[in-house]
Amino acid sequence: MISVVIRAKNQEEALKFALKNLTERYCDDIGEIIVLDNLSTDASEAVTKQFGARFITIENFSYGGSANFVTERANYDIVVMFSAHAYPVSHDFFKLIKQKFEANTNLAGLRCLHHPNDYRNYINQVSAKDDPNKSGLIFSGSAFRKSVWEKMSFREDVATFEDKEWTVRVLEAGFDIDFVASIFSYQITRTKAQLYFRFKNDVVGNYQLWHDNVTWKNIFNGFVVGSFKLFKNFLVDFWYILKKTLFLIKFMFNKPPKF
Repeated sequence: MISVVIRAKNQEEALKFALKNLTERYCDDIGEIIVLDNLSTDASEAVTKQFGARFITIENFSYGGSANFVTERANYDIVVMFSAHAYPVSHDFFKLIKQKFEANTNLAGLRCLHHPNDYRNYINQVSAKDDPNKSGLIFSGSAFRKSVWEKMSFREDVATFEDKEWTVRVLEAGFDIDFVASIFSYQITRTKAQLYFRFKNDVVGNYQLWHDNVTWKNIFNGFVVGSFKLFKNFLVDFWYILKKTLFLIKFMFNKPPKF
């Protein structure tokens, strides 16, 4: 069977839909569902218990640390990691995952499909060795083998991309990472503060894992290009607001016949 893990914080509504989807469509494929909660103040715990899932709280959250924390408590060897705002779509989502792991005992992890980049790399057979970023694991929808994790746990000192860092490490150790044609949806609207938090982690993570350095040129170009796009978008948005307004005024005085 499969352990499904959902990392969440104050995402009551998204969590409710994700759990409803899992329990109504995939109950025969799942051995357990674990919600790993980061000190939510909403009704996440009540929602979790409503659908019969396990609710576990982590206080000192980090991406790698939370993945280790919940994997240690999973009961099955195949672990599928979701975010609360991600959920499986294809009817055979978990069946395909199990088939892949059963067919290859050297398989450490599987990346499921949700983005055009995933699908392009899947169709073009771009391996995780060639592109660990876009063909490696992504913990909004990926599966991995706990028995491999027991030998090589996730790093807890990386700002983010704990999934990609693990991908690189297990590949170097001789294990396999592959795609699986299991489709999921990833739907989230982030606030400006959340986007800034993610930006900071991405900068640190890109430097730690991919060695993308920050230079004065990068900073200057980012400021200039960002400012230009902001001004351009303002002008474009204002222009179409004006066009819509003029169209509505014109429409008031020149309405077509009703049917």
